Amino acid sequence: MDTVVVTGASSGIGEALAINFARGGHDLVLVARSEDKLRALARRLKAEHKVKVWVEPADLSRRGAAKKLAARLDEQGIETHTLVNCAGVLEHGPFIELRPAAQLELIDLNVSGLTDMLLHFLPPMVKRGRGRILNVASIAAFQPVPSLATYAATKAYVLSLTESLAEELAGTGVSVTALCPGITATDMMTKAKEKSGGLKLPGFVVGDVENVAAQGYKACLKGDVICVPGAVNLAATLTGRATPKWLLRRISGVLGRYTLKQ
Repeated sequence: MDTVVVTGASSGIGEALAINFARGGHDLVLVARSEDKLRALARRLKAEHKVKVWVEPADLSRRGAAKKLAARLDEQGIETHTLVNCAGVLEHGPFIELRPAAQLELIDLNVSGLTDMLLHFLPPMVKRGRGRILNVASIAAFQPVPSLATYAATKAYVLSLTESLAEELAGTGVSVTALCPGITATDMMTKAKEKSGGLKLPGFVVGDVENVAAQGYKACLKGDVICVPGAVNLAATLTGRATPKWLLRRISGVLGRYTLKQ
């Protein structure tokens, strides 16, 4: 059975994706900064689904972390057939009011960390002629999002990279999928609300993490290039791509300012 590496597996969408792959009979390598949470999840997945699970604590925002992770797995003879890039952070608030270090951390993890994982795990897949990549982006990738400016920019990068690689790798046996969920009820979203002191959101736009993960899992196995869970989110992304840029900025501006109201 294939071995799946899941980053950001300690909570939220990453944890839910790990559960879906375990349910499908896949062995797992769980990666995140929180070793205790990873070990608790590993025990649960082993007991419930009878799969092999390895725990690899790592801070992928640090330069060289992906290389060290790949080397550790190679030493153990663990061959990665599927890579799920879900590790990420979010900061909400006016761009000029957010801490510079927090902004740079978004880029270090959401962009640099994800890219570094691809650089070390993708070539062996291509060499074998078989593999899957699932990059977790966001519907924020499709339009500017005032109040989430840097976060949205990092997810636009993830989406663009995914689409480019999907074309580059056509015919190699390796598929690349971007999971683009809308706002999802996760610990990351809760922490963003607490830190910003607000982040007002209409209830109907908040998605269920289990549903998001289930759709992402299926899309990855099918080799779909883009997966946008939820009819409202899908309609929004399709409309956004057809809307003139100036109008999209105006609409995004209104919605972005709404999230900042106290």
